[in-house]
Amino acid sequence: MFVTLWLALFLPPCLAVHLTYYVEERKHVGTYIGDIAADKQLLDGISLLDNDLVTFSLLRMSKFSIVSLFNVSKTGKLYTSQNIDAESLCKYNTECSRILHVAVHKDETFVDVLKIKVFIQDINDNTPEFPVRQVNLTFSEGDRKGMSHSLPNAIDKDVGIENSQISYEFQKRLDTPFTLSVSKRVDGTAKLEIVLAVELDREVKDSYSLQVIAKDGGFPPKQSTLNVKITVTDVNDNPPVFLKNEYHVFIENTNLRNKPVIILSAKDLDIHENGQVLYYFSSQTSEATRSYFKLNKHTGEIFQREKLPSGHKELFQLYVEAKDGGNPPLTHLAMVLINITNQQNNAPIIDVNFVSGLRENTLSISENIKVGAFIAFVKVTDNDIGPNGRVNCDLQHDHFQLQNLDFKEYKVTLKKPVDREIKDHYEISISCQDKGLPPLRTKRKFSVQITDVNDVKPRFTKENFRFLVYENEKSNFPVGFINATDEDLGDGGQLTFFFLQNKNRILPFQITDTGFILTSQPLDREQQEIYKFEVFVRDNGRPSLNSTSNVIVEVVDENDNAPYFTFPSINPFSLDIHYHPQSKNDITVLKASDRDSPRNAFLKYEITGGNDKQLFLINPYTGMLSFSRAVYQNDAGSYDLKAVVKDSGTPVLSATTTLSLTLSVSNKTSLSAQSRKSGNYIPLYLVAVITFAAMIVLVVILVSMIACIIRYKNGRRVQRATPIDQSNPERSEIYHLVSQSNNLVSASRSTNDTSGRCTPTIESRSLYNSADTNSLKIATIARRLPAPSQQMRIQEVVMRSDVRGIEESSVGFHDTSSNIVSCQMDNTSYSSDAKAKHYEEISEKYRCYDLLNVTAYEYKYVSIGIYSVCFVPSVPERETNLLC
Repeated sequence: MFVTLWLALFLPPCLAVHLTYYVEERKHVGTYIGDIAADKQLLDGISLLDNDLVTFSLLRMSKFSIVSLFNVSKTGKLYTSQNIDAESLCKYNTECSRILHVAVHKDETFVDVLKIKVFIQDINDNTPEFPVRQVNLTFSEGDRKGMSHSLPNAIDKDVGIENSQISYEFQKRLDTPFTLSVSKRVDGTAKLEIVLAVELDREVKDSYSLQVIAKDGGFPPKQSTLNVKITVTDVNDNPPVFLKNEYHVFIENTNLRNKPVIILSAKDLDIHENGQVLYYFSSQTSEATRSYFKLNKHTGEIFQREKLPSGHKELFQLYVEAKDGGNPPLTHLAMVLINITNQQNNAPIIDVNFVSGLRENTLSISENIKVGAFIAFVKVTDNDIGPNGRVNCDLQHDHFQLQNLDFKEYKVTLKKPVDREIKDHYEISISCQDKGLPPLRTKRKFSVQITDVNDVKPRFTKENFRFLVYENEKSNFPVGFINATDEDLGDGGQLTFFFLQNKNRILPFQITDTGFILTSQPLDREQQEIYKFEVFVRDNGRPSLNSTSNVIVEVVDENDNAPYFTFPSINPFSLDIHYHPQSKNDITVLKASDRDSPRNAFLKYEITGGNDKQLFLINPYTGMLSFSRAVYQNDAGSYDLKAVVKDSGTPVLSATTTLSLTLSVSNKTSLSAQSRKSGNYIPLYLVAVITFAAMIVLVVILVSMIACIIRYKNGRRVQRATPIDQSNPERSEIYHLVSQSNNLVSASRSTNDTSGRCTPTIESRSLYNSADTNSLKIATIARRLPAPSQQMRIQEVVMRSDVRGIEESSVGFHDTSSNIVSCQMDNTSYSSDAKAKHYEEISEKYRCYDLLNVTAYEYKYVSIGIYSVCFVPSVPERETNLLC
């Protein structure tokens, strides 16, 4: 009773919204929305035993209820019960939500109803779409500025405020005479219009293709495109135009009447009726002249009507008017002069006048002359009458052309750009031919000389130059040569080199005008190993042109720095040592450093004095100082050890230090020493060595016996096997696979060969088919392998056989740090001190060859202790059989 009363007092009235939740549309069925009981804190203050008595259920208010969209568990957790689509639920609304009524029960008692509002958050899953993909509009070239046509707007089905908000962009060229106007209607939708910004001219351009892009405000935004095709209709604003205002015609008095004297042509840029041209004699043409000639109004052909007068030269003057079909029509007038003469024929004469000439028949032009430039004037003279005096001239050339100026007058212009660096002169020939029978032709030849302009930038032969130079060389030592070229002539081809320097950095180099880089001071690799800078080259033309290139100078190290001890840092260094039988043999670690490169800074340590009792030993590579033998009571005392560290350069440089050691020995050591001095005493380390050697010999004997037994069994199995059927490839392949699984590969290493050579071998035996298919032979191939080091163990032996029956074997060696192949080499050493995080290395290049595939790889060798190590890069599995 108390719980029911508490719920009734706690719950607010049902008329208000008690809880609000948000869920995105398109979520999976069963998506968790919220915990009603927890969010309303309905269970606070109720004992855990009574929690199960409070349950929740979703009320269905009517048949149109949206109960099916959501589900409420008995414990008050709200889930989606189906895939929710905001666009279908809240079409054209900017807010999409649903009200749920959730009943709260205590036992079987109805306590209250919670009103819960669930906002359905829209996601941008719809693209704004135009109702059509393309709209065709028509503007007249007579339309005034501001003329507009409407466009359909786009619709976005999303309901979110940002997702449904559409903006429009107008994609056009800069010279497009249209703009896009976007305004809002009363209902809030957009009103799109294409507006004419500049008056149109159909003769310039008769159509335009534009694009209107609709983009929503979602993230990321989605967009669609409306293509707008605008056609410009014609207005009769262009009159017909003759090619010339005056035509000269020469005919004989025996001219045929069915052959046109001349064909006139006038062009009208308008279309349809506005561009149709008809020809008429103007009123200025006399009736006497019309009696001799007739005009075809459709074709513009003028024919002879009557027999022409003979015996003397006669000139007829006709005026022809071209009229289009527009309303009102537009016209153009041309004059035709017809000369009647008897036949006479002489070759035309060509006269050429150069704009800029060097000498007769030669002109010069600059290589930067523009296309279309006027370079020569051509006048043709032919005083013949009629066709004999009508001349056609021609110039066939890739870079030059002949253009008509007036009657028998021409100009030579540049058709293509010229480049002196490609070609410095051209030969031109102008040909003129009259229309007599037979026609007479005249040619005139001249040369065009191209003068140079500084138009070619200097070019470096490389983008990047890389040089090596040893340190400590004197000033003016040659580093390298920067090569650049310039195809220009004269000053334009003369080059000067500079450094592009930073004011805050001074380079220790200088460069000559010819491109040689020299040192300006001795170099020190320890201060800077690599120099990177830019070289600037400039020609002496006007204006001057330039280029830049990158230069890298690497300073090669010389052994000019002696090693120095970092521990001990003082000399001499005093150290008190108390020895106990259970103490370790290690005393301390000497550390040294060398500023030279690793090639010259590989360090080795040794004791040079003060070790008369041979009590101390130093690791030459790690610098570890330790006892070399057991310590006795009588070894106690002071020792001045002289230690030296040497580098690997030439000449060898070194540093020395003195360790003042004071050794004290415990009393227990004295008792142990007494027992060791007895005659039957054998040193403990000698016993360990003998035991270890005996175990190795025993293992070798056992392995050899097992190998012999397996080899014997394999041999017996081979002898009992039936011959291989070479005609059946599948059985042959299976046989080889089975044979390989039973073969034995053994690895051995000679204990006597410890330096200078790689002696390990692998004997690989496999069966292969001989020429006689009924017999089998055993092939043995011995291969050289690197000697395994002490830090390595044999990881695996991989065997495979190719079709020739030769078995490939590879032995993998494993180390805790990397996969390596060990091979003893002379004069190669390596040291590593794990605690000091310091190593020194001398590297050399070796070339290793694959015995089967004859494939070369580059390997890098360093030394670890007494063993040389070949770091093997990642190579295919079948290419790991290497001889170093």
